[in-house]
Amino acid sequence: MEVQLDKRYPLPVSPEQAWVILSDIRAVAACMPGAQITEQSDETHFKGLVKSKVGPAVMTFNGDIELLGRDVSQRRLEILGKGADKAGSSASMNLAARIENGDTRGSSVLIGLATITVNGKLAQFGGRLLVPVADAMLAQFADNFRVAAEAVPPPAGVGATAASSSGQPPAPRVAPRELNALGLMWMVIKGWFAGLFGKKAA
Repeated sequence: MEVQLDKRYPLPVSPEQAWVILSDIRAVAACMPGAQITEQSDETHFKGLVKSKVGPAVMTFNGDIELLGRDVSQRRLEILGKGADKAGSSASMNLAARIENGDTRGSSVLIGLATITVNGKLAQFGGRLLVPVADAMLAQFADNFRVAAEAVPPPAGVGATAASSSGQPPAPRVAPRELNALGLMWMVIKGWFAGLFGKKAA
C-alpha cells in the first residue's frame, strides 16, 4: 500500500537557519519521532532505528537510510528510509524536502513530499488509518524541525545568502525521542471525531 503526502509548514526562522537543519541528514533523522541514525556506512548510506512506545512497552525497528540528493542552491534534500520489524511488516518513505522563503522577512517554509509504502500487517490498516497517522507523524517532524532551526544562530547581515555546506554552522543536535504510538493514535482519533461532529474532541 502506498500513500503520498504533500505538505507545507511555515517556519519562524530564516531560510538559512532552516537549511542548516535540512542539509544535515543526522539532524533531519533526529526530527522524525522516534528515529535516530546509529551508523554511517559511506557518504550516502546510513543505518538507523526507530523506537516506538506503546504503553509501558518499547519496540525498536532497524532500518536503512539513503541520501538520494542534496542541492545547496535549491536548499533541497531527498532521502529514502526503509525498515522492517520481526513480525514481517515493512515500510519505506521517500522524502523530498526543500526550503523556500516565507511571506515575511526572516521566515521560511518547509515543503515536503513524502511517499510512504507499507507491506505486511501494517498494510491491513488501510489508507483511511495510514494517511492520518502519517500526517500526524509529519506534523511532529515539522514541529521538531522548527525547534531545531530556532536553535541555529541567525545569519549575520541583511540579505545573507545560503551558506555552503563547509561554511555554515553545525546543526544543533536534537535528542531523539521515542515515538508514542498511543499518543499518535489519540491525535488521529481526535481528528476523526472533529471531522465527524464538526468540533474538536476534548
